[in-house]
Amino acid sequence: MRVVISGSSGFLGSPLIAHLRDQGHQVTRLVRSGSPSDDGSLWDPTSGRVDQILIDRADAVINLSGAPVAHWPWTDSYRKKVRESRVSTTRTLAKAIAASPKPPIFLSGSAMGLYGSDRGSEELTETSPRGKGFLSDVVRDWEAATTPAKDAGARVCNLRTSLVLHKDGGTLKTMLPIFRLGLGGKLASGDQYFSVISRHDWIRAVAFLLDSDSASGPFNLANPNPTTNTEFTRQLGKAIERPTFMVVPGFAMQIALGSLANEVTGSLRVLPEHLEAEGFGFAEPDLASTIAAALR
Repeated sequence: MRVVISGSSGFLGSPLIAHLRDQGHQVTRLVRSGSPSDDGSLWDPTSGRVDQILIDRADAVINLSGAPVAHWPWTDSYRKKVRESRVSTTRTLAKAIAASPKPPIFLSGSAMGLYGSDRGSEELTETSPRGKGFLSDVVRDWEAATTPAKDAGARVCNLRTSLVLHKDGGTLKTMLPIFRLGLGGKLASGDQYFSVISRHDWIRAVAFLLDSDSASGPFNLANPNPTTNTEFTRQLGKAIERPTFMVVPGFAMQIALGSLANEVTGSLRVLPEHLEAEGFGFAEPDLASTIAAALR
């Protein structure tokens, strides 16, 4: 396929591109500045500018753009950046896809934040109602921005991504130095569910949805056996052979992180019901295998 990708240089975009090229796909990266190389194309999602001919020729468009959520402090200006960096990019691509004579497949980034910050032990599938809070509102608007492509007949998949684990980036990269010093521990009570997926399985899932003939709609990208923060802490300590006796009190996180603390200590028990119904098989279906893959 001829695939166009935004957010191509990040923690997920770079290895995804390598995987797709290994499968024989031709990948063009959307870049915002500089002199693009042979595999790049300049675009400006803020003003709605993208090479329409490139989109017309594409078989698929993958949108991974978005400012990092794990950022402190969450000022009003940064909240606006989090929202606009997702919604404007998605809207620009969706409109370009809708304008194509033959609308390409659209795989658009999304997040488990749609379900809110804390749903306790409730099992959350793609049909569960959305939650409350800033991130839930952002994801609602993010997914709604794909509507022009959907209305034009494109096959659209919303990638509701959980915490993606790999030693080279994301949450695990931040945690590892602390855990290797023997200072790792559970957050607050530790009873909150901690939904994760290995980067390896995340890439496989995106490629699976790309190659599908009919898959569309929202997909939870999380391994099918979510566990609590306490169990995650124990398993990570076991994998790197370090003690995990520390506890980070909830009040300390509130002082340090402010409103972001609610997103960190909340409980989301996310299940990949639609992905498994389509026939996807996880290489790392549980926490132990996910952590092992993330550390390789």
